[in-house]
Amino acid sequence: MNKNSNDLLTLSPRQIMIKLSVPAIIGMVVIGLYPLMDGIFAGQIIGQEAMTAAGIAMPFTYVNNGVATLIGVGSASVLSRALGEGNKETLDKIMGNLLFWVILLSTIITVGGVLFCESLLKFVGASGVILDYGTRYLRIIFLGSFFVNFTQSANMVMRGEGLMKRAMLIMGTGALINIILDPILMIAMGDRAIEGAAIATVTAQIIQAMLTLNYFKNKSETIKIGKIRLENTIYRSVFTIGFSAMLMQVLTIVQQSLLYSQAFKYGGDDGGTIMAAALRVISFSFIPLWGMSQGLQPAIGANYGAKKYDRVKEIFKSFAIGSTLLAAIFYIPSQLFTGQLLGLFGLKGDIISYGIPSFRMFYSVYILYGIMIMCITFFQAIGDGKTAGAMVILRQVILFIPAIIIVPRIFGERALWFTMPAVEFLVVIFGLVKYTKAVKEFRL
Repeated sequence: MNKNSNDLLTLSPRQIMIKLSVPAIIGMVVIGLYPLMDGIFAGQIIGQEAMTAAGIAMPFTYVNNGVATLIGVGSASVLSRALGEGNKETLDKIMGNLLFWVILLSTIITVGGVLFCESLLKFVGASGVILDYGTRYLRIIFLGSFFVNFTQSANMVMRGEGLMKRAMLIMGTGALINIILDPILMIAMGDRAIEGAAIATVTAQIIQAMLTLNYFKNKSETIKIGKIRLENTIYRSVFTIGFSAMLMQVLTIVQQSLLYSQAFKYGGDDGGTIMAAALRVISFSFIPLWGMSQGLQPAIGANYGAKKYDRVKEIFKSFAIGSTLLAAIFYIPSQLFTGQLLGLFGLKGDIISYGIPSFRMFYSVYILYGIMIMCITFFQAIGDGKTAGAMVILRQVILFIPAIIIVPRIFGERALWFTMPAVEFLVVIFGLVKYTKAVKEFRL
């Protein structure tokens, strides 16, 4: 067992949180800079319509995020439990299985995305210039599917080893390249500026993939890339655990598509523009909490595998408190300086005046998101994919879909902005009840 693995079983919960979560949060934040900076630069350099187009296109990129999360979270969970058990045979199979599924699923996504992206954008209400910009942007993004799926899934495995700083540096390098290239390519490409934003993103993803491949081929002490093949002994476990995490990403497509559709229906282009800005902010501020959960996952998995149940509970408590404090760092400024925040995306005048109360309502339950994500991650880490999946499906399908369709019909346009927070609150309560029941069943 290497030092990183031993630390998971011996350091205090607070030390684990600092060691694993700080670099993981930074790493995940830089991942989130890709769509955020695309939106800001598009709004400032090209115009409000381009920002809206990139925003509407963003939910469909979650297909790639979903695949990467399915494979990466599942593989990292298998890895952390194998480290706790000292199971080298399983460790030797992880990366070959990961690459097999990345290649297969990325190929399907690339072909389908390039062929059908225009129809997908029409489905959520895009038309005219917004549809044209969105189609041109999204086709190029889908061409980078393999690189982003390999990088993100393998990065999750790297974090499962406890190597948060290395994972952060790889993602940070890509984010820096994207930020530098975004304005350069947008300005240089003139009428094709929206393609410049997409090319900057894909270029950064290619470089990240090369750095990640080099690590697993030449530097990893724990796992290496062996034969690329389906491993029957682990792929079911990978998919079972990763499925709930994938659902959160893929069902975001459904969730955000419905939000955009309803925003255009009840608020016209102005409603769609406000929704584009609001979803970019909430998606970005969701990412640090997800980053903290990447620190929780190996800590819970390793200690659960080693049957150290008291430590499992203490670690969860520390992360739940820490994630709430982290959420407050984003929540308070966003509520106080909403107008300035919306202005970053090129919104002006009456749209900002209308958007401020809508955004504040939409963002109102964010302060509790950390607890919700830690609950989902806890169940993934202990191998209870069923409960983790139930939380995700409740949040994004069973409760959300009927509510977002029915409630605005009753209460009008303003209901678009309070329906989702109400659903999120109910899911937090559900998660805490299930967590309390689960820890009572631990055999101490």
